[in-house]
Amino acid sequence: METLTAEIMTEKNPILKTIYERRAVRSYLDKPVSREVIEQLLDAGRMAPSAVNKQPWKFYVLTKKETVKQFSDEIGKVAAKHFHLSIVSGILKATDAVFHGAPAVIFITAPKDNEWASLDVGMCSQNIMLAAKSLGLDTCPIGMVKFVEDAPGFSKLNIPHSENVLLAIIVGYSKDKPSVHSRNKKNVSYID
Repeated sequence: METLTAEIMTEKNPILKTIYERRAVRSYLDKPVSREVIEQLLDAGRMAPSAVNKQPWKFYVLTKKETVKQFSDEIGKVAAKHFHLSIVSGILKATDAVFHGAPAVIFITAPKDNEWASLDVGMCSQNIMLAAKSLGLDTCPIGMVKFVEDAPGFSKLNIPHSENVLLAIIVGYSKDKPSVHSRNKKNVSYID
């Protein structure tokens, strides 16, 4: 019954349809994402709410295949030093364990001294991912990207020391369609 209700709701509402269809995708076609489309995604991110309207986010975008691969490899090696051996072996064996062959990577930073930045960047990121889905692209948020600050090539990003890399979003055209994971519906307490 719940699935039927969701299907009816999403057919009548394109925003809900986009929310229900968005997935974290880790397999991409070798097809570039145009700068114009990336700008549309960033504009959607910029429309997110932020504490005191500070709009703390900054974007650093990679679209050159060789550069994306270089950063993926470097981040994977740094991250491997921080994880359990079973996870490390998967990271080191994968050909592109961090960015999964995506044609575009959007690093999102915020000032280190902004205590609300993580929440703001989260909302901004969700806008970007939903906008991408609505335009026929797929995405995946990459939290492991925080290790980029210790990567040998970090200086190439020209990110000031006053900013933290909070998240990256990989963007591209999916090779496959991941299935929906079940959702916990026993996490609500109505007080009144």
